[in-house]
Amino acid sequence: MRVIADDGAQLGIMGTYDALMLARERGVDLIEVSPSAAPPVCRLSDYGRLKYEQNKKDKEARKKAHNMELREVKLRPKIEEHDYQVKFRTAERLLQDGDKVKVTIMFRGREITYQQHGRRLLDRVAKDSVGFATVEREPRLEGRNMFMILSPRQEQPGAAAARGGAKIGAPVANAARVS
Repeated sequence: MRVIADDGAQLGIMGTYDALMLARERGVDLIEVSPSAAPPVCRLSDYGRLKYEQNKKDKEARKKAHNMELREVKLRPKIEEHDYQVKFRTAERLLQDGDKVKVTIMFRGREITYQQHGRRLLDRVAKDSVGFATVEREPRLEGRNMFMILSPRQEQPGAAAARGGAKIGAPVANAARVS
């Protein structure tokens, strides 16, 4: 197997027994880094410190990740234009923050007989938000509420990498304690 020291220096190709003895002499662990390589690659390092640093990187990556939530914006079928604009800007802000938005039309009393007004309002929201959102669930009626779900439009994979949003702290595969 090919053995690499703590500082990255190549120690050469040696047998398993010799590599284990070298690790014991130095007081470190022998960690298999790439078992599928020819010959397999091992590293002399402290396994506990490696796991600690890996956990730190994973924790940082989780901290920077955004969990998508389902937020709700409620409307009425007889909404005035200004009120519609305020609700629409709220939905737009939520979508740009990366959350999904459930747009709900609440029917009260006899308003339920005019479901087409609610449908037109939801179609207007979908049409107005076409630049930054996609309709995940088409408008449908459940009881006295009609709703649809909008999700933020996904960026192109190259755009996220160009901004520096590449995956941080990818886990080291096949690290195992041998000694």
